[in-house]
Amino acid sequence: KKIENQTNRQVTYSKRRNGLFKKAHELTVLCDARVSIIMISSTQKLHEYISPSTTTKQVFDQYQKAVAVDLWSSHYEKMQEHLKKLKDVNRNLRREIRQRMGESLNDLGYDQMVNLIEDMDSSLRLIRERKYKVIGNQIETSKKKLRNVEEIHRNLALEFDARQEDPQYGLVENEGGYNSVLGFPNGGPRIIALRLPPNHHPHHHHHPTLHSGGGAS
Repeated sequence: KKIENQTNRQVTYSKRRNGLFKKAHELTVLCDARVSIIMISSTQKLHEYISPSTTTKQVFDQYQKAVAVDLWSSHYEKMQEHLKKLKDVNRNLRREIRQRMGESLNDLGYDQMVNLIEDMDSSLRLIRERKYKVIGNQIETSKKKLRNVEEIHRNLALEFDARQEDPQYGLVENEGGYNSVLGFPNGGPRIIALRLPPNHHPHHHHHPTLHSGGGAS
């Protein structure tokens, strides 16, 4: 009887399926038989075995000849019926497209014309809404870009004003880079302190005493 527990049922199915496929392979090799097995589980999974020397279609074709039946006639009729429906749908869609382009209107009555006008008005409204939404998004994006550019311009203007007041503004980024920016080689001159005598007069030609912070250059 059916195994009620789903897990146990799936495990048993997998084991017995593998056993069947193994026996089919043995029949193929030992007896030179052509074997085809098609299995569909309760979870709608397809498992198939076919002998390496043949194909599933060839097995079906040989079966039809052996038992004198047509396995495909009913399926072919269903496919033909489905194809006819698709052709009808395609024809109706093409006619609707022509009518929306202002063609093939002679076959329409008054009510059909009114419905066509309402459908086109509804379509135009949806198109306009979509268009306005796209334009609105483009405007918002442009505003964001404009604000970004204005911010960059404002920062550049502030930096320009600062450099007008202090020519060295922004030139020195770290200690030791100041002299190289000004063009002094080898680190530039050393700092020198000048000390004048108490009674020194600008017109006197006494030499001031020089004191260097690390030796005069």
